[in-house]
Amino acid sequence: MNLSLLAELSQIQVVIGLAGALVLLVFFVLVLQFGWLYVQALLSGAHVSLLDLVGMRLRKVNPGAIVVNRITAVKAGLPIDTNKLEAHYLAGGRVDRVVSALIAAHKAGINLNWDRATAIDLAGRDVLDAVHTSVNPKVIDCPDPRKGRDTIDAVAMNGIQLKVKARVTVRTNLDRLIGGATEETIIARVGEGIVTSIGSAHDHQKVLENPDQISKHVLQKGLDAGTAFEILSIDIADVDVGDNIGAKLRADQAESDKKVAQAEAEKRRAMAVATEQEMQAKAMENRAKVIEAEAEIPLAIAAAFKAGNLGIMDYYKLRNVQADTDMRKSIAGGSNRDKT
Repeated sequence: MNLSLLAELSQIQVVIGLAGALVLLVFFVLVLQFGWLYVQALLSGAHVSLLDLVGMRLRKVNPGAIVVNRITAVKAGLPIDTNKLEAHYLAGGRVDRVVSALIAAHKAGINLNWDRATAIDLAGRDVLDAVHTSVNPKVIDCPDPRKGRDTIDAVAMNGIQLKVKARVTVRTNLDRLIGGATEETIIARVGEGIVTSIGSAHDHQKVLENPDQISKHVLQKGLDAGTAFEILSIDIADVDVGDNIGAKLRADQAESDKKVAQAEAEKRRAMAVATEQEMQAKAMENRAKVIEAEAEIPLAIAAAFKAGNLGIMDYYKLRNVQADTDMRKSIAGGSNRDKT
């Protein structure tokens, strides 16, 4: 009986020993895998428990990224909970950019909380770059040289073209960053304002003398409404005189009018030629009728002889009259040829 009891006790001790060894092994593995992160967080004042580190691994979260960013935030005076960091990581956000942006905003005195920063990041905007632009305004070239155009071309009322380069200084408006229009909208609006301002000028010389009037006119329109930026200034970097567009348009109009007039003249000439040919055809038709009528005269004379209405003496008188008429026509025709 004692031997069986001792055997059972020995088995229990073996099981307990194995369980203890397994626990020690697991603890040793955890220490090897997460010990340095745990100690690093503990010594930095940003405590993260081993269970939290294990849970991060199970949730497929990079523990190193979470711990390092928490330490960075705590050292900067922003104690951010690990749950928030994990949630943003799992949502596909860039935790390091958000933490850096919050620290930069905190140091610069900009009101930016965790929820707004993560919302900006998840919306696809670079929140850190937005904070930097809020602190250090950026300059945008208008037009954008990357689009293939170097100048904004506009025409004054006197027809002279002006080529303008502008630089727009903007600052990010964090309140309007989500849903706000991008730099392309600022460039398009400023370009439209410059074209309108030059187009309303009566003389291009006035624009060359006071290019700042363009900036003032454009700034008064509130072009940054609905955008993610606040326009601080619009500076005209360069103004060059282009072509005389008005003269070219007038020359093109004159050439067009000339072609229209030539077409109308050609039309009238063609109509005149057609009318002349028509009249010639009518003259030939009438001449044919005369010849036809003359051919009937001998028949009429013969009929008159048969009927007794015409005597021989009357016939000779008629022939004399015809001969006299032919002679007069020949004389008249010869005198006309001599004159020519």
